[in-house]
Amino acid sequence: MFREIGIPFLIGLCVFMTGLHFMRTGLEALAANRLQDILLKFTRTPFRGFVTGTITTAFLQSSSAITVLTIGFVNAGVLTFAQSIGIILGSNIGTTITTQILALKIEDFALPLLILGTILWMLPQLIVSRLGKTTAGFGMIFLGIDYMQKIASPIKEHGLIQWVIDYGGHPILAGIVIGAVFTALIHSSSACIAITMGFYASHAIPLPFAIAVVFGSNVGTCVTAILAAVNANTASKQVALSHFLLNLAGVILFAPLIPLISQFTPYLSDNPATQIAHIQTLFNVICSVAVLPFCEPFARGITYLIPDETVTWKRGDFHRLP
Repeated sequence: MFREIGIPFLIGLCVFMTGLHFMRTGLEALAANRLQDILLKFTRTPFRGFVTGTITTAFLQSSSAITVLTIGFVNAGVLTFAQSIGIILGSNIGTTITTQILALKIEDFALPLLILGTILWMLPQLIVSRLGKTTAGFGMIFLGIDYMQKIASPIKEHGLIQWVIDYGGHPILAGIVIGAVFTALIHSSSACIAITMGFYASHAIPLPFAIAVVFGSNVGTCVTAILAAVNANTASKQVALSHFLLNLAGVILFAPLIPLISQFTPYLSDNPATQIAHIQTLFNVICSVAVLPFCEPFARGITYLIPDETVTWKRGDFHRLP
C-alpha cells in the first residue's frame, strides 16, 4: 500500500512544495523591496489594508507569507496591530487566486513551463532569470499536483477515505480535522485544497467531506503565523490570535451549513475541481467582507484577550501610519 500511495504522494508533495517555493521566491525577487513598501504605505485604514492584503497575497501566492511578513512588521513597530487586521482579511481572499488557477486544469503545460523556466533561469539577465525561476516553479506545482492526484484511485480501492469517514465520528467533523491537521503539517492550504480537488474529481471522496476539508484548511494555515509570533512582541501575538479566531469563527459558522452548501455547489460549475475552488473563494470572500466593517470592535476584543502592557490601542491607530 505504501508503494501505491505513500511514495507517489511524498514525491508529488515534494515537487509541489519545491515549485511553490521557487515561484514565491522568484516573485519576491522580481518585486524586490516594492512588496514591503506597498504593505507599509497602503494600510492606513482597514479597507486599504484589506485591498493591499488581497493584491499582495494574490501576487505572492501565499497567505502565510503575507501574514508572517505582517507579523514581522508589527514586531518591528512599523505597523500597528489595528492596521494588520485589514491585511489579514485581504490575505484570506488573495490566497483563493491560487486555487482558481489550479482549477484551470493546465497541467498539460506543466512540463513545457518547467523546461522553459529552467532555460530562462540559467540566463545571465537578472530579471529574465527571476522570471524563469517563477515559471519553473509554476510548472513544478502542476507536476506535483498531477502526481499526487494519481493516488486517488488506490485510496478509493482500499477504502481508506471511507474508513476515515466511518470512524471519524462524523464525516464533516472528520473532514475539518483532516484539512486543519494536514495543512498545519505541510504549511500549505493550497496543496491541501489541490489534493482535495483531485480526489473529489476522481470520486474518491464525497462532496460534503471535500468542503469540510477546505474549511479545515483555513484553520490549519494559521499555524504558520502562530509559530512566527511565539517569540515576538505582544502586538504580533495579537495578529496571530486574530488570524486564528477569524478563520475558526468562519468554520464554526459555516460547518453546519455544509449539507445545504453541497446541494447548490453543482450549480457553480460542471467541473468538480472548479466547484471546490469556487466554494473556497465564496467562503473566504463572505467571511472577510462580513468582518471588515467591524474591524475596530474586533481589534478591541483581541486587545482585551491579549492586553498590551506598554502600548494602548487607540481608535486613531486605524487612520495613521507609524
